[in-house]
Amino acid sequence: MLEKIGNIFKIPDLRNRVFFTLGLLAVYRVGAHIPTPGINADLLAQFFNQNSGSLLGIGDLFTGGNLRKLTIFALGIMPYITASIIFQLLTVIYEPLAKLQKEGEMGRRKITQWTRYVTVLLAIVQSFAIALTLTSTSTGSSMVTLPHWAFVPLCVITLTTGTAFIMWLGEQITERGIGNGMSLLIFTGIVVGLPRGIAELYSKATTGAWGSLTPIILVLLIAAMIAVVAFIIFVERSERRIPVQYAKRVVGRKMMGGQSTHLPLKVNSGGVMPVIFASSILSAPLLFQGMSFFGSGPLRDTRFFGPILQGLAPGEPWYELLYMAAIVFFAYFYISIVFRPDDIADNMRKYGGFIPGIRPGKRTSDFINDVLTRITLVGAVYLIIISIIPTLLISGIHFNHLWLIGPVFDRLPTAFTQGLGVNFYFGGTSLLIVVGVAMDTVNQIESQLIMRHYDGFSPKSGRIRGRRSW
Repeated sequence: MLEKIGNIFKIPDLRNRVFFTLGLLAVYRVGAHIPTPGINADLLAQFFNQNSGSLLGIGDLFTGGNLRKLTIFALGIMPYITASIIFQLLTVIYEPLAKLQKEGEMGRRKITQWTRYVTVLLAIVQSFAIALTLTSTSTGSSMVTLPHWAFVPLCVITLTTGTAFIMWLGEQITERGIGNGMSLLIFTGIVVGLPRGIAELYSKATTGAWGSLTPIILVLLIAAMIAVVAFIIFVERSERRIPVQYAKRVVGRKMMGGQSTHLPLKVNSGGVMPVIFASSILSAPLLFQGMSFFGSGPLRDTRFFGPILQGLAPGEPWYELLYMAAIVFFAYFYISIVFRPDDIADNMRKYGGFIPGIRPGKRTSDFINDVLTRITLVGAVYLIIISIIPTLLISGIHFNHLWLIGPVFDRLPTAFTQGLGVNFYFGGTSLLIVVGVAMDTVNQIESQLIMRHYDGFSPKSGRIRGRRSW
C-alpha cells in the first residue's frame, strides 16, 4: 500500500494536483480560525452549547464549526448549495433555462455565473439575518462588542466575502485539483470535528455517564460504528447491472461489435447530494427564528410562527417526516438530472446495442427508467436510515410532543424520546459524507494511476495486460 501511495508522487501532474488540493484546504482551515470582528466568542460558544439540539447543530456540522465561532467562513458553502438547488429546479420547470443548459459549454457557463450571483445574494440575506439575531435583546446583545449600527454592515460584508472566497476555493479545487471541491470542503469541516467527538466519548467513558451500563453502551457504539461504515461501503459500491448485447457489423474491412457488456446503475447514484439538499432546505427556518416581526420580538416567540419553528427543530416528528420526504424527493430529482434514459437508449441504438428481450428505442428507455425508479427508492431508504441514526442517539424523536397521542409515548423509556445524549460523529450524515467523498476522491486518484499504467489501490486494479512491470 505504501508503494501504491508513493506512485502518486512519481507522476508530476498528479503530484501537483494533490499538493494544490491540500494547499487550498489548508487555506480553508486557516480562515476557520479568523473570527468576525465585534464578536464575543465565549458567549457565542455557550449559546451554541445550549442549543446544540436545534437547527444550529445542523448548520454547524456543514460549516465545520465555523458557525459556532462565527468566523469569516461561518456561512460555509450552504448558500452555494442552495443556489445550485434553485437553478437545478428551474432547469426542469423553466423551458428557456433548460434550452440554455443544452447549448453546451457556453450555456453551462452562463448558468454557473448566475449561480454565483444568487450565491452572493443569499449570503447577504443570511448574514443579515445572523447579524439581526445576534444583536436582538432575546439572544443577548452582550455577544456583540460593537454598536449595532456598526456591527450589522460589518458582519454582512465579512460573511458574504467569506462565502464568495469559499466558492472560489471549491471551483479551483474541482478544476485544478483532485475530487469535487465543494464536497471536499464539507469533508474537511466534518473531519476536523472527529477528534472532539472521540474526546467527548472518552470523557463519558471515564466519568461513567451512563452508570453501570457505560461499558455495554460503549461496546454497542463501537459495534454500531463499524456496522454503519460497512453498510455504507456496501451500498455505495452496489450496482444493478443491465446486460447489453452489441450486434456484429462491418465497418470498412473490420468486423465490429458482437460483444456482451453491461450497463451499471448504482443503487445510490445521488451520493450524499440528496442529504445535503434536504438539510439545506430544512435549515432555512434557522435564519428567521431570531428576526423580529413588525417589532413584536423574534419570530420564535410569536403566537403564529413560534409553534411552526419549534416543530421544525431536529428531533421533532414533523421535522423528521419532512426530512425523510425531502431525501426521497431529491434522490429522484438528482437521478432525473444525472441520468436520461432516452439519451442512453438512443446511444445504444446508434451503436447497434440492445438489451436482450427488450426492443430498442422507447421500450429500452422505459425499461431503464423502471429499473432506476426501483433502485432509487432503495437508495433513498438507505439514506434515510443512515441520516436518522444520529438523531436517535443525540436527541431521540420526540413523539411525546405530538398532539393528542403524545402522552402515549411518555410511557416509553426516555432513551427513545430523549436519546442518549451522545454526539455520534461516527454515523449518520457526517459519516455518509466522509465515506462518500473519500471513496470518490480515491477513485479519481486510482483512475489517474491506472491511466498511466500504475497499480491502483484496489486489488483488482493494475496495469494494462501485457505491459512490463516497472
